[in-house]
Amino acid sequence: MAVTRTATAATPRLAHRDPRVLAWLGAFTASLIGDQIWFLALSWTAVRGGDATRTGLVLAAGSLPRALLMLPGGAIADRYGPRRVLIGSDLVRCVVMLIAALAVWSSSPAIWLLVAIALVFGAVDALFMPAVGALPVRLTARTQLVRVQGMRALSQRMATVVSAPIGGAVLAWGDTESAFMLNAALFALSLALLWRLRPGPVPAAQVGTEEPELGLWAGLRHVARHRVLRSLLVVTALMEAGFAIPMNIGIVLLADDAGWGPGGMGLVMGAWGAGAAIGALGLTVAGRVPRPGLLLPVGMLVMATSMVGLGYASGIGIAVACAAVLGVGTGVVGASGNALVQTTCAPSALGRVTGIQMLVGVGLIPLLYPVGGLVASAHGPSAVFTAGGGAILLGVLVAVSSGPFRRQSRAAGREIGSRKDSGPTTII
Repeated sequence: MAVTRTATAATPRLAHRDPRVLAWLGAFTASLIGDQIWFLALSWTAVRGGDATRTGLVLAAGSLPRALLMLPGGAIADRYGPRRVLIGSDLVRCVVMLIAALAVWSSSPAIWLLVAIALVFGAVDALFMPAVGALPVRLTARTQLVRVQGMRALSQRMATVVSAPIGGAVLAWGDTESAFMLNAALFALSLALLWRLRPGPVPAAQVGTEEPELGLWAGLRHVARHRVLRSLLVVTALMEAGFAIPMNIGIVLLADDAGWGPGGMGLVMGAWGAGAAIGALGLTVAGRVPRPGLLLPVGMLVMATSMVGLGYASGIGIAVACAAVLGVGTGVVGASGNALVQTTCAPSALGRVTGIQMLVGVGLIPLLYPVGGLVASAHGPSAVFTAGGGAILLGVLVAVSSGPFRRQSRAAGREIGSRKDSGPTTII
């Protein structure tokens, strides 16, 4: 048996010029914009038809299945293939949007119908999100994963910026059914892009990496036994918690306490978004992370410092500067951390590992928002940012104190940080 390289493997296509990667990115972006417009339109429909309690019930119905089904969704993506799951998810979401548009057009929908639609949409989202994260390793070479994650982060920033104005304009100029019809078109676009996509086979796991069996519990055991992946997921969870609570709860309280007003808060959040886009763009252009084990803790140290600085900023100018630096760190750490997860994890378990990541970010961390409110009430909004910086620093300590993490990140850095790719191999 001999190992030879394919003719195209020596010179892999760059991710930003690869039609398959661009189709995946386009489908992801269209879906992300549709998701955000959906929640805006759903909230508007619920508010128009009832009181705050009704609105909260409908939004909770949309969020609950996403949290409960994220892990099973990842297992389904690994078992049946992420492309198949993505196509099915887009198809169901198209149908759900058309039903929602018809329901709103015909009459004011009853609360039970809105709850039912929200439950179905949330359940399908729980299938889509792990699958979309598991697909890139089947589309491009490992050395392109840093660039792919940078492109993905840029797409997320763009979707966040454009979805609210688009959704608001459609709701203002048309009506709720128009927003649902727009969403149906966005999910149909995502479906069309994915339908023509032809991913490659599941890549082989790295030497020394256990190839887990299919199934949810097998995937969880894979993470529990994999010392590097386990440490990496703990690090990213601490980073996410330290960032999300201050920037979702603390920033509103801080802006009110400091007298910035909504306009000042918008400037701060805009500076963070611009910084995150710059950080993601930098990784996209560079396309490599020579030493991710060093870049990750250094980037998190920058995040922790700027987070505390934002909490104690003496004026809006300093707050904007700290938010911009925080954004750059967020963009770099998020994209490089995701690339490191994708090169460390066995490719056949990526759906389940992505499901774990999404469960932490979407399901568990929001449960800590009331804790952030209690801390702010007892010690002031700045204390929330101090606690967030402390959580990120704890993640830095986990990263630098884990020997297996440092060794594996150096090995991954040689792989995803290389300027040349050896490409896939063919066994003859």
